[in-house]
Amino acid sequence: MRGSSIDTETMCAAVLVGPGRIRIEQTQKPQPGPRQVRVRLEGCGVCASNLVPWAGPDWMQYPTAPGSLGHEGWGVVDAVGDNVTAITVGDRVAALSYHSYAEYDVADADCVVKLPGPLAGQPFPGEPLGCAFNIFKRSDVAAGHTVAIIGIGFLGALLTRLASNAGARVIAISRRPSSLDLARAMGAAETIKMDDHRRIIAQVKDLTAGTFCDRTIEAVGKQGPLDLAAELTRERGLMIVAGYHQDGPRQVNMWLWNWRGLDVICAHERDPAIYIQGIRSAVDAVAAGRLDPRVLYTHTYPLERLDEALDATRERPDGFVKALVTYP
Repeated sequence: MRGSSIDTETMCAAVLVGPGRIRIEQTQKPQPGPRQVRVRLEGCGVCASNLVPWAGPDWMQYPTAPGSLGHEGWGVVDAVGDNVTAITVGDRVAALSYHSYAEYDVADADCVVKLPGPLAGQPFPGEPLGCAFNIFKRSDVAAGHTVAIIGIGFLGALLTRLASNAGARVIAISRRPSSLDLARAMGAAETIKMDDHRRIIAQVKDLTAGTFCDRTIEAVGKQGPLDLAAELTRERGLMIVAGYHQDGPRQVNMWLWNWRGLDVICAHERDPAIYIQGIRSAVDAVAAGRLDPRVLYTHTYPLERLDEALDATRERPDGFVKALVTYP
């Protein structure tokens, strides 16, 4: 892919030109400003949040800026701006930046995290890994808790591993048999197929001797799983909304929430500094061997096949967990 660049000042970048359509363009490399670094990207994770722009909502404007929507990049710093001291050329980093469906992107110097030697050669989409650690921190899971996790995709699988590592009993609930297999591999004590709402409630009630769950994490982003999460949370329990609810307003069963005295946390962060804290926690855990996310990177595509990566993220073929776009 890099060999296709015309000269050393240009790069290849993906441009979304319409619903379900991308074009790979030759464009100028971005230049780092003061307190910024430029990263020669090795790859970028594909996020489910890309699917709404990919579908073409009324508010979407085309074409997009080169590389936009990509925000899970990692690679090697190849240029630094003025007043950058903690990051140097040659550092391998995970970056919190927003135009990473391209060969190069720029990021603020305090929005990159160095990747240590044990992670050499490993893909590292820092933003979603950090997101999982931040959600887990806000979930306040402790040893002995019973934790229901609804939706075992990339995020749900990571949270299953983190909760089980913390000594919690995890009940994983998901639609696909392959997702339930994954949940067991990540440490779930019990798994339940997400098909019949009332049957799931009855089964969890039975598994918990009628008390339901200390923590319930909803990681789907749809109305039905949100309703289910409240039903599975015990009195004075904690319900964590980790799914992305992007397709319109939601209704909640306030009678149930109020009757049970639930604490409800919408666990996504917007402060870049907190994002970076999560990424640092993820780096430490993976480097120390406490977490190995590589089994979750199930599909890999070159940049020119980003459209296929987005389609796979939407359609979720059997065995799919997460797609990466890589730049050789």
